[in-house]
Amino acid sequence: MDAYVERKKKLRQQIVEQLSFLQEQSDQMVRELIDEMICREEGLLLQPLKVRRQLREELFHSIRGLDVLQALLDDNSITEIMINGPDAIFVEREGRLFKLDMAFESREKLIDIIQQIVAGCNRTVNEANPIVDARLSGGARVNIVMNPVAIEGPVVTIRRFPDKKITMEELIERESISPSLAAFLECLVRGKYNIFISGGTGAGKTTFLNVLSGFIPEEERIVTIEDSAELQLQGLPNLVRLETRNSNGDGCREIRIRDLIRTSLRMRPDRIIVGEVRGEEAADMITCMNCGMEGSMCTGHANSAADMLDRLENMILMAREVPVSSIRRQVASGLDILVHLGRLRDKSRKVLEVLEVLGSEEDRILLRPLYRFRERGEKDGKIRGEYVKEGELMHVEKLQRAGITLPE
Repeated sequence: MDAYVERKKKLRQQIVEQLSFLQEQSDQMVRELIDEMICREEGLLLQPLKVRRQLREELFHSIRGLDVLQALLDDNSITEIMINGPDAIFVEREGRLFKLDMAFESREKLIDIIQQIVAGCNRTVNEANPIVDARLSGGARVNIVMNPVAIEGPVVTIRRFPDKKITMEELIERESISPSLAAFLECLVRGKYNIFISGGTGAGKTTFLNVLSGFIPEEERIVTIEDSAELQLQGLPNLVRLETRNSNGDGCREIRIRDLIRTSLRMRPDRIIVGEVRGEEAADMITCMNCGMEGSMCTGHANSAADMLDRLENMILMAREVPVSSIRRQVASGLDILVHLGRLRDKSRKVLEVLEVLGSEEDRILLRPLYRFRERGEKDGKIRGEYVKEGELMHVEKLQRAGITLPE
């Protein structure tokens, strides 16, 4: 394997030198030059065709793409890529982790790829700023941690999203939600209820938010706000996408989610959608929901819907020194519905519970369970269960204003 890597490095260097003399460097021309250089190597002509094709693709990706990463990004069966330094690459397929028998040729090569990624979305990563969130042109989310924070070398985590947008029908087919609950949530979105989606890492919050956006009427103006743009909202022609920016050495100041929420209110939005709240911006999001910005949606990390409310309280306290009782009244007044997602032990993702926020009483937020997933055992390694309706929606005023009737 060492001989193969050394030969590839030598060929790559020769090809790059040849390209430096050419004015035109199209992908087709690069491929033709790679083929020509491979044919000149006598030892390679004796190798099996499969080996030569692999070398050809690896050389092309190292010159025009993202080297080892490119083949993984082109593999639709991979949902997550985890790079723990140049010699340890893991991927997630169908919810399970696998270590790959491949590596970057050096730590320097991995760092070059990282710089290529962050430069593509106007971000900076270095020893002074060793942590950054970025995205690839295809929409994949990238988290990068560099030295001196990452002791064993650069760490890159890439979350890939399906090339084809997932629909509610597909979620029903996968048994991630029931048809009756899907129809219920459609009415709530069209009726402009403020919805908060919670769940753990990998529970499918972003995907579910994308699916719910398919129920938003086309004539509405939507503003999305994210740390790193990854939402893929469906069928919305009047869509404005905003993304945060880190500060850099060139004098560009940091632009936070809080800044984007405030400026979005001057853009005449019908709804504001925040990809995820993690900190002080929760205060601004709840304020928007309390000030007539109906139909807004956002996501957050939590182990349950009730835990999400506790987290929201803590995040708002980070931004404002106000009594907790006041915060709870604001949250209860702003939020209408909590949807909690989970990833079960069989790796399936499901809507686990839907609750209505009724209001606040004696310094506590009142919740009413509407739907809950109940396990009924396992069969062939898959968890079986059903969605149980546990209560009726109490606050129906928004549905009445919109002329919407809930399905039986």
